[in-house]
Amino acid sequence: MTVATILHRVADYEAWRKVYDSFSGAQKDGGVTQESVHRMVDDPDNILVIHHFDSADTARAFFGRDDLKEAMQQGGVQGEPRVELFE
Repeated sequence: MTVATILHRVADYEAWRKVYDSFSGAQKDGGVTQESVHRMVDDPDNILVIHHFDSADTARAFFGRDDLKEAMQQGGVQGEPRVELFE
């Protein structure tokens, strides 16, 4: 199992969350087996997303998807997200 942590800032959490939730089918199709979203206590537009995958290769393929990049842009992600993979 591979766990991916994604840390990024968003312009507006509620707007981002709508896009994130609408992307759930693509997450499942992309190999996400579990997911959770967390907001920083003192900075609620600073988001930590945790995704579980069956393998690192599946995770890498998911994060390379153009539709994911488009959804992140549409959701107001600011800057480059920090993505780390753990086994």
